[in-house]
Amino acid sequence: MADKGKKVATGGKDAPTNPRGIPFAPFVDKVEDYVTSRADVEPTLRNFQEMIAKYQWMESNMQRKSAGLQDKIPDIQKTLDTVRFLKTRTDESDPIETTFELNDTLYAKAEVPATEEVYIWLGANVMLAYPMDEAEALLAERLSKAKQSLEDCEEDLEFLREQITTMEVATARVYNWDVVQKRKDKEEEDGKDKAAAKAGG
Repeated sequence: MADKGKKVATGGKDAPTNPRGIPFAPFVDKVEDYVTSRADVEPTLRNFQEMIAKYQWMESNMQRKSAGLQDKIPDIQKTLDTVRFLKTRTDESDPIETTFELNDTLYAKAEVPATEEVYIWLGANVMLAYPMDEAEALLAERLSKAKQSLEDCEEDLEFLREQITTMEVATARVYNWDVVQKRKDKEEEDGKDKAAAKAGG
């Protein structure tokens, strides 16, 4: 039975996971499923600590990803709004006077006439021209994916916090079981010593 418990604790291939493949932490209902003797305690605790460390590492990565998405989503939304605004402009519309960023501290004024296409940064220093409809569709899709990704991140973060708590509780249970066993062993030893002393006396 102990072997079975330890196998679950390490998160094998068949271990249940959340929708994005993060394994569930084992819930330690009976400590005896994980440890059969005090010799099993240290390896089991070490195993649990490793799992906590893995969950914390995943949590840290997920927090970074979430922060990146929270920065990115408003930019995509702003770009999409701009494209939608430019789509409403016709050839008869007067050019718009605007400022655009050249770098962090330098802006330039420009007049933007009605246009049929826009240029979008794709990343890695690549910019492509898109017709308005395609640009709108691309940005709307990106925005939708980014929002979904952020939602997944938040869900995963909550899930990871739950798993960390579960593992901390499991660790405490195994540790407490060990303390109780130590006490029992000591009482048994003391009882034997007393019995031996009586027999000798």
